[in-house]
Amino acid sequence: MRKAVFFDRDGVINVDHGYVGKISDFEFLDGVFTTLSAFRRLGYLLILTTNQSGIARGFYTEEDFLKLSDYMQSELQKHDAAFDGIYYCPHHPNAQVLQYKKECSCRKPKPGMFLEAIAKFDIDVNQSAMVGDHAGDLIAAKTAGISRLFLVGNHIQTEKIKVPECICCTSLSECLNYF
Repeated sequence: MRKAVFFDRDGVINVDHGYVGKISDFEFLDGVFTTLSAFRRLGYLLILTTNQSGIARGFYTEEDFLKLSDYMQSELQKHDAAFDGIYYCPHHPNAQVLQYKKECSCRKPKPGMFLEAIAKFDIDVNQSAMVGDHAGDLIAAKTAGISRLFLVGNHIQTEKIKVPECICCTSLSECLNYF
């Protein structure tokens, strides 16, 4: 079995400008390249799990998201920091784009994206961790069996009360101190 660190995207990997679906709106957070590369050197798979309700809301298309993901991966690859797996949920129960309007098992805080990655990569959840900026990220990981939970970003004060067992860090790079 392999160990992994799971990451949310907006607010953890890039600046959350709200519904980031275009390359022109994508801005890596400071320290992302070196931190992801450090996790890789420690032997962790890097897995991205991201809700993308902007697709369901019609703010951008699934094709836009995939193009942005390709761009992100190419930039991360330059630093040996590319994700081993990218999992996303384009659904929302109140979607404006009807093909994405549904209750699903992949939208965090449900664990579907995690369970799919765990099965595909034969991940040992006991040796793995999740880094997110909202309680829903951590709740989904916890439901999938991951108990090492890290909260970063701009919402720590409001989100940490929802997942009191999480470790709060001021930045993604600070999380490395716990590995």
